[in-house]
Amino acid sequence: MRLLPETLDPWPAPHAAAPVDLVVDLPGSKSLTNRALILAALADGPSVVRRALRSRDTLLMAGALRSVGARVDTDGDDWRVTPSQFAAGGHVDCGLAGTVMRFVPPVAALAAGATTFDGDPHMRTRPVAAMLEALRALGVRVEDDGRGALPFTVVGTGHVRGGRVVLDASASSQFVSALLLAGARFDEGVEVVHEGAPVPSLPHIEMTVNLLRHHGVDVDDSVPDRWAVAPGPVHARDHLVEPDLSNSAPFLALAAVSGGRIVVRDWPESTTQAGAELVPLLTRMGCRVTRVADGLCVEGPDRLAGIEADLHDVGELAPAVAALCALAEGPSRLTGIAHIRGHETDRITALATEINRLGGNVTELPDGLEIHPSPLRPGVFHTYADHRMAHAGVILAAAVEGVTVENIATTSKTFPDFAAFWSGLWAQR
Repeated sequence: MRLLPETLDPWPAPHAAAPVDLVVDLPGSKSLTNRALILAALADGPSVVRRALRSRDTLLMAGALRSVGARVDTDGDDWRVTPSQFAAGGHVDCGLAGTVMRFVPPVAALAAGATTFDGDPHMRTRPVAAMLEALRALGVRVEDDGRGALPFTVVGTGHVRGGRVVLDASASSQFVSALLLAGARFDEGVEVVHEGAPVPSLPHIEMTVNLLRHHGVDVDDSVPDRWAVAPGPVHARDHLVEPDLSNSAPFLALAAVSGGRIVVRDWPESTTQAGAELVPLLTRMGCRVTRVADGLCVEGPDRLAGIEADLHDVGELAPAVAALCALAEGPSRLTGIAHIRGHETDRITALATEINRLGGNVTELPDGLEIHPSPLRPGVFHTYADHRMAHAGVILAAAVEGVTVENIATTSKTFPDFAAFWSGLWAQR
């Protein structure tokens, strides 16, 4: 097979004409890297984030923290962070990074000065109003145009009163994590109470709580929909970043669609990453999943089974799972993911549109997708500048010869050089 340059757009993603048998090493978790960077910038001394993910989102986070006074050395694989002195604010480029748009404003509120936030055009449509209103309720001055969206300005006074705040986090768990991450540095700490539809992606809040405790922060999460962070120091701690398990989705899916075998090295024994839920989902679809000496091994079945699954807590996996369901022999129903309409794109509509464009039979639900078996044909899979959509595209291309993927470069958000890495798998065979 002759691979064309990764710079072509749409990109001729490789097709798996035979079962694969591969071992892969994945880059670090974006979610863990960006949380670790925030806490390192708030800590009481310097620390190191080891095996940090180097991607657009994490480099934007490093730049954002520099804008409020932290020193972040990103030259090597291990990033050294000297905590913020909370200098006068500057400008934060959020790009397409929800973690930057939502996690940094509470930190910027601790700086004595104004910090402006903006990002790529699509980021001006992503929800952030609930978090901005929560900051106002905690005594922070926030200036915007009334839409509760980018661009906005946080005007810090050098401290934040903190205290109790009630918000609706049904659009994003990041609203809760943002306040918890900075809460120990607020005068009164912070108590966050959610009122509304269930919070999506709860494993990400659990990840935040675990990291806070690793830094010696007192967190009370004993009552559902309530989290309290006591005021006090954030102790400096080094972090070793786990592989990004959500980024493993296209690789494990490659084993599933080819009837082959993939081993992901260094898969953690226990984790708060939502990507770990790939294991039971793939098992239900007929894959054999085992622990091996190197990590996690997935072996694909002769035929993929359709599934019914509530992906409310693991919405980031929905594009990859939907792609697999489009290749299954039976119908599937994926629900609980209305919140992914507010991600980099409306992922529900985008998935239905693109799979149907290739001959699929997908119906949009208010909170998900209904997918029926239908032979897929060659064509262009559009990504809408969304890295998870690109993952769905390469999974379909691996199973259906002649599928190309538009704007594969969008994967740099969480996986630098993904196209070259993916193509390199075929060179190993």
